[in-house]
Amino acid sequence: MNTKEKMIEQHLMGRDITDERVLSAMQKVERKVFVPNGLKYRAYEDSPLPIGHGQTISQPYIVAYMAQILEPQPHEKVLEVGSGCGYNAAVLANLSAHVYSVEVIEWLADLAKMNLRDAGIENVSVKYGDGYHGWQENAPFDKIMLTAATPQIPEMLKEQLKIGGKILAPVSNSYQKLILLEKMGTNEFKEHNLIYVRFVPMTGESQRKE
Repeated sequence: MNTKEKMIEQHLMGRDITDERVLSAMQKVERKVFVPNGLKYRAYEDSPLPIGHGQTISQPYIVAYMAQILEPQPHEKVLEVGSGCGYNAAVLANLSAHVYSVEVIEWLADLAKMNLRDAGIENVSVKYGDGYHGWQENAPFDKIMLTAATPQIPEMLKEQLKIGGKILAPVSNSYQKLILLEKMGTNEFKEHNLIYVRFVPMTGESQRKE
């Protein structure tokens, strides 16, 4: 059976995860809390796992990779679009001051809240709603992460990002690629193309904008 230590040593440190803060966060968060009871024995496999209704918990390597790229800092506010089961938010919560997470599927928002409570994570706020619109009342954010694929990064999210901040998102055209945007000015962004990925598609307003 895979252990957390094996996951970190082989699948994170053994690849390209070198950020000590990210490795520490991955060590602190018990992934088995966020995995369904029947799959807890697989909690530390480096693979996505089903959590019900066609949804999955992300692969640990991808969670660590995205955190390493986004570089959330202890004083920063992070917006997460797509709470899922709460695992990614739990990792981000160990790297930042507060995570605001929006989930478009109501039962998932409830699951994330329950899992985060069970994990003892107190600096995450989860809201049921359409992440396409962000979370205006808590903007601006230092960092924004999307955990569902979108045809393009919504303008509303760009507007809710501080100058100097970063947005990380899987962008889907004929394939999915992680895109990092750095906000250089009010309407000025520097784009970085990263790795190919596979995420569930963003639903809600994002689909209607295609």
